[in-house]
Amino acid sequence: MHELAITENIIKICSEEALKNKAVKVKEIKILVGELTGLIPESIQYYFDIASKGTKAEGAVLNIVKVPLKIFCNECKNTSVIKRGDFTCPVCEGSDIKLLGGNEFLIESMEVD
Repeated sequence: MHELAITENIIKICSEEALKNKAVKVKEIKILVGELTGLIPESIQYYFDIASKGTKAEGAVLNIVKVPLKIFCNECKNTSVIKRGDFTCPVCEGSDIKLLGGNEFLIESMEVD
């Protein structure tokens, strides 16, 4: 159910922005969902289809881009993509890492009429 509240906020934000910009309809919404968020894209889509009814976002294409976990290893200086739950460098197996991506959740863009 975590996805329901988040999806309702996406619809609210996009509808408000469409209104501010005198748009008639939201055609497409692109969101980035990092792997660490634990959000399920299929659930977001499901709730979007239901919750957007009667709003400027009804019928819009929801383009959900999954963002993998990306790290920088302070030991070997490599940037890598890792699997969730394995927070070691795949190059040197070091654990002194910095997270570069995979925890984001944002509306990247919106197309309107």
